[in-house]
Amino acid sequence: MINRLEATRLLGGKLKEEAVVASLGNPATDLAGVADRDKNFYMWNAMGMASSMGLGLAMARPECKVVVLDGDGALLMNLSSLATETVVNPPNLVHIVWDNKMWQLTGKQATATAFRTDLGAVAKGCGFEHVERCESLEEFDTAVSKALKLPGPHFLHCICDDSDTDAHIPGPPTFIKWRFMNALGVHH
Repeated sequence: MINRLEATRLLGGKLKEEAVVASLGNPATDLAGVADRDKNFYMWNAMGMASSMGLGLAMARPECKVVVLDGDGALLMNLSSLATETVVNPPNLVHIVWDNKMWQLTGKQATATAFRTDLGAVAKGCGFEHVERCESLEEFDTAVSKALKLPGPHFLHCICDDSDTDAHIPGPPTFIKWRFMNALGVHH
């Protein structure tokens, strides 16, 4: 099982020009705590929508690798986004899902992945050609290194722990939005 915070730290060390869209909750706070940067967009109050925003960004910026950091519960809220990702099939998209088999922040209730749902199998069924299941930090390191270098889209299904972080998002939503837009050179 992967320690999510260690894996996020490892990912942060590999990021250069990539844009990252982090789902609310642990994906966002972990990333903010270990690898905050202007090209990180932290979702607020939009559970399940990191995949849709990441796809839109990948379509709008085909020259930029886009990484989506998602959680199992959030992805289950917008599962149809996987089918849409493969219909569009952007080669610059990397979708990483931290699967701790629970809605951790609302009381650790089990998600469907704690029973029979396999998000990697769902991604394959939706048409992803590049699907990796990662159960160790070494497997994640190999898979994410490949995904950041090679055309995709890529789907990394990472079985992780439910470790906590005390990190916080570095500012309110409007600050995050303008910082992200400026980092991408969007004029407003």
